Amino acid sequence: MGKRDYYEVLGVSKNASKEEIKKAYRKQALKYHPDKNPGDKKAEENFKEAAEAYEVLSNDEKKSRYDRFGHAGMGGAGNGFSGGGMTMEDIFSSFGDIFGDAFGGFGGAFGASRRSGRRTNKGSNLRVKVKLTLHEIATGAEKKIKVTKYDTCNSCGGTGAADSNSMSTCSTCRGSGHVTRVTNTMLGQMQTTSVCPSCGGEGKTITKKCPSCYGEGIVQKEDIIKINIPAGVGKGMQMTVSGKGNAPRRGGVYGDLLVVIDEEEHPDLIREGNDLIYNLFISIPDAILGTHVEVPTVDNNVKIKIEPGTQPGKILRLRGKGLPEVNGYGRGDLLVNVNVWIPKSMTREEAKIVEKFKESESFTPKPDKSDKNFFERMRGYFE
Repeated sequence: MGKRDYYEVLGVSKNASKEEIKKAYRKQALKYHPDKNPGDKKAEENFKEAAEAYEVLSNDEKKSRYDRFGHAGMGGAGNGFSGGGMTMEDIFSSFGDIFGDAFGGFGGAFGASRRSGRRTNKGSNLRVKVKLTLHEIATGAEKKIKVTKYDTCNSCGGTGAADSNSMSTCSTCRGSGHVTRVTNTMLGQMQTTSVCPSCGGEGKTITKKCPSCYGEGIVQKEDIIKINIPAGVGKGMQMTVSGKGNAPRRGGVYGDLLVVIDEEEHPDLIREGNDLIYNLFISIPDAILGTHVEVPTVDNNVKIKIEPGTQPGKILRLRGKGLPEVNGYGRGDLLVNVNVWIPKSMTREEAKIVEKFKESESFTPKPDKSDKNFFERMRGYFE
């Protein structure tokens, strides 16, 4: 079963404002919050689904891509175009503030969802560029990318401490990861909760640092990441592979790998959206008498017929020989632009033959006024 439409998930229209989208997400998040539905796997899936929809529809760039390409443009079916694969830590770290107050903040009855108020660190994102051939764009591709990234330190398991005895409970927040302050205002007492300044929200402090990572909990490593790129992607499109970015300092959620698509120039074919253009050159005799020629496609060569009397600028359309839509529906065409090759120089004997053509009525120009392409070309000359 495929993913539900993001607008359907949040119950909003495509013309909904950002504020309407935010309110709709908050409503869904409160309804399916795991602390209100303990042990309910269906509610948890709905909770993640709503967060995934909000992550896309609240971002102008992602929303525009989703409106154009649907789930395939965002990574549908596990292709990694952002959205899917969000963990609970991702959700609470990114969007917790939207519905946190409804659960009494950090100290409310449902405060456990915020990991007792401790801040969830997220590693930074990585960005790489992948260049694809037209054939790979037409069929989709599996790529293995070698990246240098920060990963969890094996020596300390990401804690940053030399051993288990080298960490102690933070004396400032007493392990909660946050501090609460009460201030007097003209409206009365106001209580505010913030991340503990001593431990940075971790609830613990390090007394002896790990010698491998020097207390950071992360070390630089090389990694080979395999990604599946769907067919029909275009230059400049960005994929998001969740959780394949840098590890955060001393535990948390991994960042994402952002893959920017680039295209390798094809020696013969020109891309125009999902259509491909091929400039075919034929000789004057072939244009007059007709012939059969082979033209390239993204897969192989195909033979086409040139009708006798074919005029320069004639466009032959080979349907379905272009590139597929990124969402998997429909395919572009191959447009063969016929050019008649005019020699720049001739022998004396050849020139005499051409001179004889001038005397023939068949070679007197007679523009076909029913030819729409003719008038379009003429209009272009005078614009």
